[in-house]
Amino acid sequence: MGDVLAGFHAAWEFDTDSVLIRFERGIRTPKLFHALGERRIPHEALADVTLTPGKRGTVVLHAVPRAGADPLMEAAAGQLKDGCDPYRLVLPAERETLAEYYRDELRALLPSPNGPADRFIVSAPEGPLHFKAYDGKASFDGKAVSFRWFWTGASSAKWKAGDQTFPVADLSGVEWRSPEIFDGYLRLIRRPGAVVQPAQADQDPAAVVFGLGYGPVHESLPFAAAVLAAARTRGTAAIEDARPPGRRDPADIAERIRHLGELHGAGLLTDEEFSAKKAELLAEL
Repeated sequence: MGDVLAGFHAAWEFDTDSVLIRFERGIRTPKLFHALGERRIPHEALADVTLTPGKRGTVVLHAVPRAGADPLMEAAAGQLKDGCDPYRLVLPAERETLAEYYRDELRALLPSPNGPADRFIVSAPEGPLHFKAYDGKASFDGKAVSFRWFWTGASSAKWKAGDQTFPVADLSGVEWRSPEIFDGYLRLIRRPGAVVQPAQADQDPAAVVFGLGYGPVHESLPFAAAVLAAARTRGTAAIEDARPPGRRDPADIAERIRHLGELHGAGLLTDEEFSAKKAELLAEL
């Protein structure tokens, strides 16, 4: 479509295969939007587009992401407040007719079916990323997550374990509990069979806990999303690497067996050699 629809805190640019969301950097713009800057949302990452009345003379155009399509929303797990939802565009009520037009136009471009995605379609925030939690500093360089403990906040269990570094290959996911609720934390989920992780985040060397002013949403959530995307991508690659090689072309196998038969008929292969080689080729089917 190529058009731009500007609202409060963001503007949507409509392309033929995606929506580019550019976030403003105003004083009243949520800090999470500042951190994200802009995000390109492919149409295949969306399940629906809705338009509903907002607060104080506004309407809200909402691009509803498919489950499993966006690592940011997967990490958030429904904990974001409406005002911090990057998929909501708030507009003045007098622009409702225009918003309806874009809703209908965008809906017509969405793929069907649009159930849960089997992979991340929206790009994760880029690294390197870091933030200060209450009990340590968390860093991610794209390959490994590091925790460096603060003596003023870390538990004795974490001090005993020492500073930690976790390669992405050792992780299966991330659990993020918003710092805006009680007992917020970011926990790295180790791959099955690695270790038994303590239930309490403050006792788990694979977790950092939040506190007042520590681990704010705009820092810890993009961090969690980037780690989650890297862990999922690495896990998919590992599964692909573990798969057996593709089966041989039956026509090629038949041709090789025919050639072996010619060698056997010419007396160049014994009965035992011919049978063994034929069995090897048939096993490749």
